[in-house]
Amino acid sequence: MTVETQQLPFDKQYVSQFSEKRNEPKWMTDLRVNALEQADTLPMPKPDKTKIDKWNFSRFKHEAQGQTISSLEELPQKIQSFLDVEKKEQNLVIQRNHTVAYSSLSQDLKDKGVVFTDIFTALSEHSELVQKYYMTDGVMVDENRLTALHAALMNGGVFVYVPKNVVIEEPIQSIFWQEDDEAALYNHILVVAEEGSSLTYVENYISDNEAQETVANIVTEVIAKGNSKVSFGAVDNFAKGTTTYVNRRGVAERDAQIQWALGQMNDGNTVSENVTYLMGDGAHANAKTVTVGRGEQKQNFTAKIVHYGKDTDGYILQHGVMKESASSIFNGIGKIENGASKSNAEQESRVLMLSDKARGDANPILLIEEDDVTAGHAASVGRVDPVQLYYLMSRGIPQHEAERLVIHGFLAPVVNQLPIEAVKNQLRDVIERKVY
Repeated sequence: MTVETQQLPFDKQYVSQFSEKRNEPKWMTDLRVNALEQADTLPMPKPDKTKIDKWNFSRFKHEAQGQTISSLEELPQKIQSFLDVEKKEQNLVIQRNHTVAYSSLSQDLKDKGVVFTDIFTALSEHSELVQKYYMTDGVMVDENRLTALHAALMNGGVFVYVPKNVVIEEPIQSIFWQEDDEAALYNHILVVAEEGSSLTYVENYISDNEAQETVANIVTEVIAKGNSKVSFGAVDNFAKGTTTYVNRRGVAERDAQIQWALGQMNDGNTVSENVTYLMGDGAHANAKTVTVGRGEQKQNFTAKIVHYGKDTDGYILQHGVMKESASSIFNGIGKIENGASKSNAEQESRVLMLSDKARGDANPILLIEEDDVTAGHAASVGRVDPVQLYYLMSRGIPQHEAERLVIHGFLAPVVNQLPIEAVKNQLRDVIERKVY
């Protein structure tokens, strides 16, 4: 049966030529073509209580070049604000539209076998390694129409590989700058941490397209091998004209840890999935998300942790602020599979509404198929606490400033988890602009 969908201006010939032009390995070309064929029959995602059939997923420019830079000082201030430009060594990739504008990795990490590069260079220089993990354990090509389209039209992203027992002390960072208002980002982020390794990765998405419509279809896969630790931070800040579908997926093996700190500050309609599979005994996941909705945007956020291994821990924390006529759905799902004994699933979703027309819906869900476990959840949707306001105002703080302090305190549990100080401060600035 054919699924009725928005018609895309791309066919198998275009996808094949796009792949061949970049000298991609045959397996990637075949994957792209097969994915495009599947997209015709796969259904769209069906996020709970959010209709996305009228959203724009088909009007965009698939290829847009950007200028390269020789030094970080050439960047505009809005991009420099995410960086410490005076730092001599930066483990950094900057993607400008679909061009790698800047790339740097310290010699020390290169000598240890660390790979941190754009996805196309990785396909050329580390083809077998990428093929081993690319949409095989995390996000599957045939999950839905948008994952298939991502596989077919992927046009950017990075590959991170950390060898066994290598510990990266300093964060590594990517900046994805949608400079062309029509350019779509079909970004793929693949992070692989081998046994006993550790890293912190942070990424930023930035655009300014208020009127021009385009699409962001982002897939992230984090593979954490035994006893490894991955801290993943992100600030998504797409402008009003970008419709965003982001699918971040983690797979944690025995005693591995994946920590997510996600600031989702888009101004356009957004569907976001953050799912972690705790496959090995003793695995751990901590998923924290903060968002601010405004205008008439619609957003749907799902955070899910699935426990397969014994003695696993999963914590979900979602905090959102809604203003004007914005509406958001927050789904927190903790699932403990049969056999995952002595596991613990905890979650908290809280939504703060700043206007009468704003809407927030927090849905805590626990799916337990094992007896010897612990689990708990909390959810709340409401206005700014008048008791907190009264306490602050009674000490001489004006109401406007008191509300500001309450909101920043409400979002702080996630904001404070971002590992790069410049990015953390930038997120605070974004929150300030969106709320006031």
